[in-house]
Amino acid sequence: MKLSFIGSRMLLFIILLMGCMVNLHAYQQTDRPNVVLIISDDQGYGDLGITGNPHVQTPVLDRLGKESIRLNQFYVSPVCAPTRSSLMTGRYSLRTGIRDTYNGGAIMATEEVTIAEMLKEVGYNTGIFGKWHLGDNYPFRPGDQGFDESLIHLSGGMGQPGDFTTFFKGDSSYFDPVLWHNGQQEAYSGYCSDIFTNEAIGFLEENRADPFFLYLSFNAPHTPLQVPAEYYERYKDIDPASGFEADGRPFPEMNERNKEDARKVYAMVSNIDDNVGRLLKKLDELEIADNTLVIFMTDNGPQQPRYVAGMRGRKGNVFRGGVRVPFFLRLPDRLQGNKDIEANLAHIDVLPTLAEICDAPLPKNTKIDGQSFHALLRGETAVEFEDRPLFFYWTRRYPELYNNIALHKGDFKLVGNTDHDASLEAFGLFNVKEDPYEQENIVRSNRAIAEDLKSEMDEVIADLTQSANLNVAQRMIIGSEHENPVYLNRNDADGERGIWTQEEVFGMWKVKTLEGRYNIRFKFIKPLETNGKMVLETNSLIVQEQYEEVPTDEITMKNVYLPEMEVDLIPHYVTEGKSIFPLWVELEKITGP
Repeated sequence: MKLSFIGSRMLLFIILLMGCMVNLHAYQQTDRPNVVLIISDDQGYGDLGITGNPHVQTPVLDRLGKESIRLNQFYVSPVCAPTRSSLMTGRYSLRTGIRDTYNGGAIMATEEVTIAEMLKEVGYNTGIFGKWHLGDNYPFRPGDQGFDESLIHLSGGMGQPGDFTTFFKGDSSYFDPVLWHNGQQEAYSGYCSDIFTNEAIGFLEENRADPFFLYLSFNAPHTPLQVPAEYYERYKDIDPASGFEADGRPFPEMNERNKEDARKVYAMVSNIDDNVGRLLKKLDELEIADNTLVIFMTDNGPQQPRYVAGMRGRKGNVFRGGVRVPFFLRLPDRLQGNKDIEANLAHIDVLPTLAEICDAPLPKNTKIDGQSFHALLRGETAVEFEDRPLFFYWTRRYPELYNNIALHKGDFKLVGNTDHDASLEAFGLFNVKEDPYEQENIVRSNRAIAEDLKSEMDEVIADLTQSANLNVAQRMIIGSEHENPVYLNRNDADGERGIWTQEEVFGMWKVKTLEGRYNIRFKFIKPLETNGKMVLETNSLIVQEQYEEVPTDEITMKNVYLPEMEVDLIPHYVTEGKSIFPLWVELEKITGP
C-alpha cells in the first residue's frame, strides 16, 4: 500500500513524536529515584506548624508533611555530629569515631561508607550544601567521602571558632560568608541558607538527566541566631509562650531572653521554609518531582527552651525532647503519601532504607546498626521494629556511666542520669506509650523490666566503646597533594576539655605528616602582648623560634622540615609564664625547587 506525500509526512511526524515521548519518559523516570535529603540544625520537633506550634509560619513544610509519609516516632542523637555520622553511615556514632561535637571528637573515620559513596557506586551524582561537621581536612572532608560537589562551612557552625573564615565576623557571620567549595575558600553574597539553597538548585539543574543524591544541610536555626530583617519583622511582636494556656501538656518556663531567641529561631525557620519551597518548585519545573525521594528532618531537639509538643528535655538530652524529630518522606510515583507510621525508627535506618529503595548494595564487611523501613513505607507489616532497642547518649568526649544515657525498647525507656555504681532505683523507667512526656518514673514498680533494659544497655555500651574507629586516632594528613595548604582549626583540636576560644589552654592536632619542608603560619585570637618564643612540639621533634619584638596576631615559621610521622602536633606561644594556643594553624608544603 502506497502512502500519499501528506500521509508519509504525517506518519513520520507521529513516529518522531512517539520517539520524543519515549525519550521524555526515560528522562523523567529512571530505574532509580533521585534523592533529596534536607536536614536543619537545632530545629526541634515543635518548630513547625504541622506539629502544633501556633506561632511559627511554615506553610511549605506543613504541606510537604501532609503530602508525605510521616514517621511520627523518629529519633536521632542528642547533638549534631553524632546524628550526622549515624545518618550518613547507618551506624551508631561511636562506631564511626564520632564522640563529640568538637574537642577532636567530630572527625568521622575515612573508612566509613557514606550514603554518598553507596549511591555513587550505582551511578548517582552527589552533592552536599551546608553543614558537614564530620571532619574538615583530608581524608575526612565531603569530597573524600563520596560527594562530587561540596559547599560547606567548617566545624559545627558558622561564626564558631572552628569556622575561622566567619569567626571574626561576629554578628554578621551568617551574611556574605567565605565558604569552602570543593575544598577551596570562596566568597559568597547573601544569607547563608539562601546561598546553600541557590547552589543546591544549581546542582539539580546540572544533574537532572542522571540520578542524583542532594544533601541540603542547613546550619540554621543553630546559634548565633542571625536572620534577615524581613523575616524577623514577622515575629518581633509575638509572645512565643502564649497560646498554650488550655494545653494540658508540659510547657517549659521561658524568660524574656528565651522568648527573643524563639522569635529569631522562628524567623530562621520561616526562611528555611521559603528555601525548601524554592527547591521543591525547581523539582516541579524540571519535571522530576514524581521520581524524586524527598526527606525532611532535623538533627536534634531545640537548643533553647520553647514549645516542643510537651516533651521533656531539649538538645543535648536523651529525653524525647532532645532526640525525637519530625521526619517526612515523599516519593510520589512509588509510595502513597499522607499517612502516618508509628514504629520506633531512627537515623541509623535511613542508609539501609535508601539502599533498598535505590537498589544499591549495602557496604560490605561493615556492621550496619539500622534496618530498612521500606516495607513500612509500602504499607506492609515489619515486626522487626516492634521490639528492637534504640540507644542514646551524649556527654563530652566519651560515654559516662550512667550519665545522660538511655535505651528505648518497645514501649519502655530506661534513662540514666546517675553514677556508675548507682542502684537501679536511681534510674528512670518510662512507659513512653502511656506517658509520652516522660513524667512518671515507674522503675520501682517494674524492676524486672528495668533490669532487662539495663543489662541490654550495658551490652550495647560495651560493644560500642570497643569500636576500632573510636579507639584509634583519626589523623589529618599534612603535605598530601589532595590538600595543600592544610588549615587545622579549633573544632578538630584535641586537648583539654572545653577547648574553644580559650588562649591559655593545652591543645593539639592529631596528624600524619608527610616528609617535606613547610611554611607554617599560626593565627591567634587576638594580638600577642609580650615577646616570647613560638614552639611547635611533636612526639619526637621540637621546633622553636625566639621573638625579641612582640609579634602581631600571626606568626610564620618558614622552611620547617618535618619527617613522615604520626604525631600530636602541639603549637604554643610561650611568654612570661603563659602558653598561648593558636586559633588555627596553616601548613603549606613547599613543592618547588
